[in-house]
Order: sequence, then structure tokens, then C-alpha cells
Amino acid sequence: MRRPVDLGRLYAITPDRSPREIEQLVDAWLAAGVRAIQLRHTGLGRAERFELATRLVARAHGASATLIVNDELDIALAAGADGVHLGPDDLTVAAARRAGGTEILIGASAATPEAARQAESEGADYLGSGPAFASTNKTTKPVIGPAGIAAVAAAVSIPVFAIGGITPERVGQLRASGIERVAVIAALAGGDPAGAATAFLGALS
Repeated sequence: MRRPVDLGRLYAITPDRSPREIEQLVDAWLAAGVRAIQLRHTGLGRAERFELATRLVARAHGASATLIVNDELDIALAAGADGVHLGPDDLTVAAARRAGGTEILIGASAATPEAARQAESEGADYLGSGPAFASTNKTTKPVIGPAGIAAVAAAVSIPVFAIGGITPERVGQLRASGIERVAVIAALAGGDPAGAATAFLGALS
């Protein structure tokens, strides 16, 4: 039986920055009270991603927070991370569950109720759904908006995080549609990451 998942309402995702900058961001987020962080980096080599993941796991666990690795189950397991997040071009949720066992958390991306139900049936613990709004990080995906994410959330019983173009000022639009959880990249990675995290946490409380 898998453990209950409590990732809170704000899920911070790292941008493509240098390892030192990412560690500084994570420290700021943790100090502000963020309790779920995903290491996502498209520019580092696998060895560097593993080393960075290992350091971030220690930071997150020291603050009683959860550290998820994007895409790569093997790095997540080797680094002692809490889980892995899978996109449509990665391992299937079912395969990751077989390989990772019952203890590792598995997240999946789902933009439709059908994809959400499939991921849940295969063993996903939570979902990311979007884009909620136009986003610089998800420019090739059609915006499904708060209503689309609400439909995804209504189709499953596991937590669903809205993602894509979300700012503290837009949280109200999501909450009006019944969406209580957000995953954020760009709006948490500016000049005041701790202040941004505090603003998000306040909007979500």
C-alpha cells in the first residue's frame, strides 16, 4: 500500500539555471515554506543532474520537504529522491511503478480527463495539468485554462496541480474553478524567490 501524498498546495519547479543558482532558489523556497520541489533541468548532463539531485534531496529532507526528479526514474532512485514526474514521452506510469515499487511517488502530466484516469489507474500519486494560461515554458501546448484543469481534477481522486503561466494574481481565477493546487516555474524564479513563494502561499491559503 502506498503512503498518503501531501505535497501541499504550492509545487515549485526549478528552471534551467546553474546548479549553484538552483540550490540558492531551493534554499529560498524552503525558507519561505515550500514543501514540494521538482528538479527539472534540460541543460545539464545526466551525471550533473544526479549530483544536483543528491544535494537537493539533502536540502529538502532537512526541511521536511519532498524532492521530485523530472523524467528520470533511475536518477530519482539513485539520489534518494521521493519521487519522479513523468511526461507523455517518458516511461509509462505503470512501468515506473513496477520498477520503483510502492514507496516512490509518481506524478504524471495530463491535459484531459481520459489521460488523467489512465494515469491514476496505472498508479500515479498526483497529476500536473495545463497549461492554465499562456506560458513561456509551455509554448507548444494549447492552453486548456482553469475549466480544462477543473475537468481533469473532477475525473480523478488524486491531487491535481495546475501548471502554466500561473502568478499569485491568477490564483484567484483557479480557485474560482475549484483548483486549489499550483505548480510554478517562472514566477518563483525571479529576483525575490522567497517573496514570490510567500505570495503564492498566501494566495493559496
